[in-house]
Amino acid sequence: MKTYRLLIGLLIMLLPAPAVQAETMTTQADQTSMRLTVYNQDLALVRDARSIDIPAGESVLAFKEISSRIMPETALLRGDQFHVLEQNFEFDLLSPATLLNKYVGKPVTLARPHPETGEEILVSATVLSTANGVVLKVGNRIETIDTPLSGGAFGRLIYPDVPDNLRERPTLTMTLNNKKEGRRPVELTYLTQGLSWKADYVARLNPAEDRLDLTAWVTLTNHSGTEFKDADLQLVAGDVNRVRSEIVRPMAVERMDMKLAAVPESDVSRESLMEYHLYSVSRQTTIKNNQSKQIALLREENGRCQKRLVLQSGTSGFYWNRIGQAYRKKSVDVMLRFKNDKASNFGLPKPAGIIRVYKIDSRGYDQFVGEDRIHHTPENETVDIMLGKAFDVTADRRQTHFSMSRASEEKRRTYENEFEIKLKNGKDRPVEVTVKETIPGDWQMISQSHTHRKVDASTVSWVIQVPAKGSQDLTFRVRSKM
Repeated sequence: MKTYRLLIGLLIMLLPAPAVQAETMTTQADQTSMRLTVYNQDLALVRDARSIDIPAGESVLAFKEISSRIMPETALLRGDQFHVLEQNFEFDLLSPATLLNKYVGKPVTLARPHPETGEEILVSATVLSTANGVVLKVGNRIETIDTPLSGGAFGRLIYPDVPDNLRERPTLTMTLNNKKEGRRPVELTYLTQGLSWKADYVARLNPAEDRLDLTAWVTLTNHSGTEFKDADLQLVAGDVNRVRSEIVRPMAVERMDMKLAAVPESDVSRESLMEYHLYSVSRQTTIKNNQSKQIALLREENGRCQKRLVLQSGTSGFYWNRIGQAYRKKSVDVMLRFKNDKASNFGLPKPAGIIRVYKIDSRGYDQFVGEDRIHHTPENETVDIMLGKAFDVTADRRQTHFSMSRASEEKRRTYENEFEIKLKNGKDRPVEVTVKETIPGDWQMISQSHTHRKVDASTVSWVIQVPAKGSQDLTFRVRSKM
């Protein structure tokens, strides 16, 4: 029996050892091109092309310097004469805490100062636990250390090596089956979070308030954990549908103040992509990690616009109130309107973003007069910008009549309301105020001091001329069934 076991042992020793898969590492030094397509919704498509030496047979390719917020299920490696057997996203990164955890149950060297001489002494130790502190076995003693071992009074830990399953940065590893050894081009394509863009607009209003210079900037933000160097950049404007399996916490982004400086001509071209707009930047750009970058998107000059004073007078809730309960001091909104068409010297499709409006004062300085958010705006659409509340133009709204009756055959109530709106103008020149009213139910205008315009099924408007340093009353009575 003993001889039999010896023969088996010798046979096992003679068997060839299992082959260890070779690992090929690639970094941005191997990169031949980088192409980015960035969406509005914290999403980007990365196409990372590199030239890599790949050994024949089965090997592991470690693709380094990729986004730490990669969606690994979207990764696709393309190239000739190989195919991918499996892939893993290695995000267990090297740090003092992870290194210590990996050495639980393993020997380390403890370097600590001598209590009298201060000379550093090296002793062997074994890490027993890292939960709520560090537990070490030093010789025949068990020692606990509650503070980080980073050179303090308790000493420091010296590790013999870095474990293979710890990476210094996020890495995508792929097991390849390669037919022929040699250098070849490969391209890794993947989706990632942490990259997004938005449009910011600067509008410069002339003293007459009827012409507008409009400049748009792309503000591109990178929180992906890696730098994208010399990238060919494209931007998609539009709402691309995505299936969300989890709530993603938005990253904090430092707000960038816009400056009214000279604006370079835009080097961004535009084309349609399905139902979206695709903007391509003509020159390469480098986007560093944790950086916001601005790129000129468009510039339109001397566009026609119109300043409007709008009173959002009442909502359907007013029509349920009895007399005396519906007195309101109302604010008049200051609006700026332009039509996005070529006839108005505009017309370029405009991605959603914040538009900030400045006006030139009597001394020739630009003064900030308000901002608003616009939606994705195609050509020939009208843009309304809410700037703020009027200071010299005010309104008082008062209910002067209320009655209610029930029509039993229809099982509906009939309401009859009368309102008086007094518009006041403190300016030295007359103004025009658009008054809007929301009326519920099936309504009929019984009487009015000015002619209304029906905007839609439940909205009417009046255009009222208010004299300088004067006032003008709007009265109307309406009957509605609800």
